[in-house]
Amino acid sequence: MSVQSVFRGRMSKFTIYKLFTLFIVSIILSACNDGSQVNYYDKSLKNKKLTCISYTPESNSTLDLELSKLYKFSKNCPNKLTLSYKSDIVCHSPYNVSSKVNSNFPSAFITLEVRKGFKIRYSYYKDLTGKATISNLKDAFNRLKDDIL
Repeated sequence: MSVQSVFRGRMSKFTIYKLFTLFIVSIILSACNDGSQVNYYDKSLKNKKLTCISYTPESNSTLDLELSKLYKFSKNCPNKLTLSYKSDIVCHSPYNVSSKVNSNFPSAFITLEVRKGFKIRYSYYKDLTGKATISNLKDAFNRLKDDIL
């Protein structure tokens, strides 16, 4: 018994075409998510991009210095960018045992935040399975640029 004979009479060619199309679209859409979380605390940023942003490296680390090279930052802009990252995070919670064993449990993160005064306007956050790299930083900053600059 062939596959065609099983489906013959039960599903039309149009139905098979719709299911196939839905399957392909779901594969494409599932591949688009990079696992990052973006929050617009200032909803006006969705419609109006920022005209300037400032950044002052907090340390002489490779990531801080690399970020200062990625964009022409303004020194006098009220919108301040901050970079945070941490590696070698260990979670000892017994509730996460199955997640640690069965998947790549995050051991690091990277965060970019834009603030105006004390108010957060935009944030980008991503869990990482290894140390934060320049590639992770570039991906994060490119997303920030696409979203608000």
